[in-house]
Amino acid sequence: MDSLTQIALGSAVGHAVLGRQIGRRAILWGAALGTLPDLDVLIPVADPVSAFIYHRSFSHSLLIMALATPLLVWLARRLHPDTARHTGRWALLIFLVLATHTLLDALTVYGTQLFWPLTNYPVSGSVIFIIDPLYTLPLLIGVGIALFSRSPERGSRANTVGLVLSCLYLVWAGGMKWHTEQVVRHHLADHNVSYERILTTPGAFNTLIWRILVMDGDRYYEGFYSLLDGQRTPTFEAITHQPALLTPLADNWAVQELKRFTHGFYSVEEEDGTIVISDLRMGMRGTYVFRFGVGTREDDVISPVATPLRMPYSFSSGHVGWLFQRMLDPLTH
Repeated sequence: MDSLTQIALGSAVGHAVLGRQIGRRAILWGAALGTLPDLDVLIPVADPVSAFIYHRSFSHSLLIMALATPLLVWLARRLHPDTARHTGRWALLIFLVLATHTLLDALTVYGTQLFWPLTNYPVSGSVIFIIDPLYTLPLLIGVGIALFSRSPERGSRANTVGLVLSCLYLVWAGGMKWHTEQVVRHHLADHNVSYERILTTPGAFNTLIWRILVMDGDRYYEGFYSLLDGQRTPTFEAITHQPALLTPLADNWAVQELKRFTHGFYSVEEEDGTIVISDLRMGMRGTYVFRFGVGTREDDVISPVATPLRMPYSFSSGHVGWLFQRMLDPLTH
């Protein structure tokens, strides 16, 4: 999730655990700890593919967080010696803030390695978009009231309400994802469409319109379904790509890792002699966020590049506008 959301969540959890005992300091600690796991982006890495797959690895591991909690408790007690009697609550605050950060990230589509180093499997629930105001706003309002209210009781109640509403929104999002997947599977079965795997992800900033990916060999379908459609079926576009271009690169580390990390939701194309893998999970056709050059063709021979390239990506606000128009179409016709 975005940094503001993680700060808001960390602050809310911090205040819920220790706010009554140490006041606003719990909010500040929650905000700092809510940011901490994402600082892994500051660690230098060898190439763009490594940066892509190692983000949300060790820094987002629940096991590493459990091991780091005693050290952070010691630091908190050194900085606030008057709170030594709250050691247990300090431990709970620190672990819960770190754990809720990584668990929330695991509900996005990117991928979070929850149990590193036991496994580097990237858990990606694809339940919520990386920025969703309806999830973040209740947290911000609750924390804001807790931070500035003259009544500790009122602040505590507001913070609790914010946390409950944000959790209920995640339940709603999970339910809407399940509903969308049922609609998609029934639609594909009714039209005798074969497929290898299906992915549904929420549209930008909301959970009312869902993007659908259906993979089938050298083609895939990209579709959309709005919960406001009623009985209308999803709309799909069939797109061909060239996975066979990766055959000469089958043993290449970057190719293998990108296949694994994307859970098989990738496309392969040749662009001006460069073999490009696009992660289909983030973005939409024409604006995929993560695209990597992994090979080159010279004299009909495909060879891996020495260092994978991050291919350019251009964001178009028109795509976001199109999504919201697609979502609202049933209400305007």
